[in-house]
Amino acid sequence: MLGLRRVVVLMLVLGLAAAFGCSQAPDKAATGDTAQRAVAPEAKKDLLEVVKERGVLVAGVKDAVVPFGYVDPQSNQIIGFDVDICQYLADKLGVKLDLKPVTSATRIPMVAQGSIDLAAATMTHKISRDDVIDFSITYFMDGQKVLVKKDGGIKGAADLAGKKVGTAKGSTSEKNIKAVQPDCTVLSFEGYPEAFLALKQGKVSAVTTDSTILLGLKNSDENPEQWAIVGDFIAAEPYGLGLPENESNFRDFVNASLMEMWTSGEYKKIYDKWFGPDTKYYLPLTWQMEIWP
Repeated sequence: MLGLRRVVVLMLVLGLAAAFGCSQAPDKAATGDTAQRAVAPEAKKDLLEVVKERGVLVAGVKDAVVPFGYVDPQSNQIIGFDVDICQYLADKLGVKLDLKPVTSATRIPMVAQGSIDLAAATMTHKISRDDVIDFSITYFMDGQKVLVKKDGGIKGAADLAGKKVGTAKGSTSEKNIKAVQPDCTVLSFEGYPEAFLALKQGKVSAVTTDSTILLGLKNSDENPEQWAIVGDFIAAEPYGLGLPENESNFRDFVNASLMEMWTSGEYKKIYDKWFGPDTKYYLPLTWQMEIWP
C-alpha cells in the first residue's frame, strides 16, 4: 500500500512539472520573437531616397545677403549665387527646389532639426560646427575684412581699438574680429543689413564679415562711393554646404555634383553671373575646388 502511494505521488509530481513546462514554452517563444523584432526594425530610408520620393529639395538660403541670396525687388523671389548652386543640385536629382530663408543664427539648427535638407548660406566650414552637422567640400572661398565710412580714418582692424564693430549673430566674424582686435566692442545684429544700417547711423564704426558680403552691402547702397572695404584679411572663410549628420549617400551626391559642376565649367558660368567682371560684385576666381579622382 505504501509503495503504491509513493508511485501515485511521483506520477502527480511529474505530471505537474510537465504541465508547468508546457505552459511556459509559448511564453519563451513569444519572448524570443519579440526580441527578434526589436533588434530588426524596418530600415530607415536615407535622405537621398527621401528627397527623390518627395520630389522636392528643401534648401535654406539667406534672403538679405547680396549676391548670395536676396529678394529680387521685381520678381519678389529669392535669387543669388547660393540659389543657383541649389538649383543645380535639384536639377541633378530631377526634383523641384523649395527655398526657405535662414539667418546665420538659424541655419545650423534648421539643418540639425531636419527643417531643411541642406543650407547654402555663406557658411564657413569650421571644425567646431562638425559636432552638430556635416559639410560638403568647399564650394566658395573668401576672407573677412571690415567695411567703414570712406576717409573716416580707419584703415584696418588695428584702428578699431576702443570702437564698436557690427556683424551678424551666429557668424564667425563675431569671434574673428575679437581675435585680431581684442580692444573693440562687438555688436551683433540679426543680419548684415541691420549691421550696415547701424554703421550708417553712426552706432558702430565698422561692419565686419566676408569681403564678398561687404561688397554686396557697399554696392547695394544708394551711395556706394561713401563706403570702403579696408585692411588685410582677418580670417580665411571656406564656405561649405551644411548637411545633416550621418547621411553619407546624400553627402556623396552633393560632393560629386559640386565637382562635376566645376569640371564641366558650369560653376564658372554661375560664378561669373554673380561675381564676374561685368557685375557690381567683381571678384576674380583665384582658388581651385578640391577634385577627387
